[in-house]
Amino acid sequence: MKTFYKFLFLTSIFIFATSCARTGRPEGGPKDEDAPLFITANPPYESTNFDKKEITIKFDEYVKLKNLNDQLVVSPPMKSPPLISPQGSASKEIKIEILDTLKQNTTYIFNFGNAVEDNNEANPLENFKYVFSTGSYIDSLTTSGFIKDSKLKETPKSVNVLLYKIDTAFNDSIVYKKKPNYITSTLDTTNFKFTNLRDGKYLMVALKEEINDYIFNPATDKIGFYADTLHLPKDSIITKPIILFQEDLPYEFKRGKEVTKGKIEFGFVGDAKDMKVNLLSKVPDTFKSVSKFRIDKDTLNYWFTPIDVDSLNFTISNNEFLDTLTVKLRKKKLDSLEITTTVRNTLHFRDTFFITSNNPIVKIDTAKISLFDKDTIAVNYKTLPSKKENKIAFLFDKKPEDKYNFKALPDAFNDVFGIKNDTLNYNFSTKEIEDYGRITINVNNVNNKNLIIEILSGSKQENLIERKLISTSTSVVFDLLEPGKYTVRAIVDENKNNKWDTGSYLRKRLAEEIIYHPEINNADLRANFFLVENFTIE
Repeated sequence: MKTFYKFLFLTSIFIFATSCARTGRPEGGPKDEDAPLFITANPPYESTNFDKKEITIKFDEYVKLKNLNDQLVVSPPMKSPPLISPQGSASKEIKIEILDTLKQNTTYIFNFGNAVEDNNEANPLENFKYVFSTGSYIDSLTTSGFIKDSKLKETPKSVNVLLYKIDTAFNDSIVYKKKPNYITSTLDTTNFKFTNLRDGKYLMVALKEEINDYIFNPATDKIGFYADTLHLPKDSIITKPIILFQEDLPYEFKRGKEVTKGKIEFGFVGDAKDMKVNLLSKVPDTFKSVSKFRIDKDTLNYWFTPIDVDSLNFTISNNEFLDTLTVKLRKKKLDSLEITTTVRNTLHFRDTFFITSNNPIVKIDTAKISLFDKDTIAVNYKTLPSKKENKIAFLFDKKPEDKYNFKALPDAFNDVFGIKNDTLNYNFSTKEIEDYGRITINVNNVNNKNLIIEILSGSKQENLIERKLISTSTSVVFDLLEPGKYTVRAIVDENKNNKWDTGSYLRKRLAEEIIYHPEINNADLRANFFLVENFTIE
């Protein structure tokens, strides 16, 4: 009898261990690659005359929710987001608690995207959705399309696409104020698809949002729009891409603040090309001032000769704006003069030798500046101060494989405060012509459009190297390029102002088209290597 009980005990352990192991796969066994299966829901999927507050969705295995906040799209959007559980644990059920008052005669879609996945191997149940209607039928129309970015080579993911029903209460400013009638998302792709739509006329808008509130915020969001009115059921497929762009913000003055003695920063947002700062306060005849925009920030820097006053009064204006401003002056320290150069060891043939400074240089004594080559022969140069930045270009004819010495004695440079430089001494050299490459683009400009052909360097196309303007079919040569990665693109300059222009939603103006070369697209260029490619622009 003891032997029998021992056998029964061991058998029970074996059965228990086997049943516990069923949630995983045996070591070395085949990997589970099957997504979870939706079994049933209460209320049932595609229920009509829906009036419940809670939904239970059941699956054939334990599931978990991954990146639910990024993946879940509820259409039409609800004022109070639903509560969905479980989150952070696994279950065979998903529960949805509806907190909002549902609209009458409306089809609702809970699109989980790829958030639902099995607990063991994380296999996603792709594009899973739950649909119901508060009316007597389920809307069934669809429309689909794809998104592109107006400026970036890679289109961003998780772009929201919105539909607004065009009725008697509709106007274009609705995108700034109200949530749409329908929403969907590109999620991890650049494609979108709406399902369960009602017939009618719609405005279609795409938003790449910083906060997914489905309201257009021009300061942070990119926008794109379908240029025509969307008619359903006719427009079931949108064949042209919806192009995203960041709008130019209208000019707005923000503040004026003393940052160091003799320097005020005037902050603004938007396009400040016509911004003017005029001093109203009475100042002595010896008073000097210099103003320059910062390249990397929406700021106008204003340097001035320090004077013994508590404040200065200014007018800030552009073509549509005029305001007065008082800037309080406190007992701050004066910035010492700091001078450096943009060149480190090698001066490439495409580069310019610049002297840069933190304070504006107002006087240059070239008699105290010398430039010699490796044979100690004086090199002739010209100086060209930048109007936009605190830097001075020294222009001279560079020779291959040469060495140069630049020397500036004390008092060669004087800044706006009368501070003078100490001795400066820089050594740099050039390379052989064979150390560089060349890219030639044979442009077939089919319709003789105004084109800006640009070449950019870096794996993220972060550096603009050169741009050339053409309006016919021609060959464009980019020479003396350092070895590295390069991208070529064409801007279709519709308004002929020699620059790329973004779009405007209210003016229904699309951003100017940018076309990336299919081959010279992050392409490697080696030393003494010549690339020749064709580029057709229709």
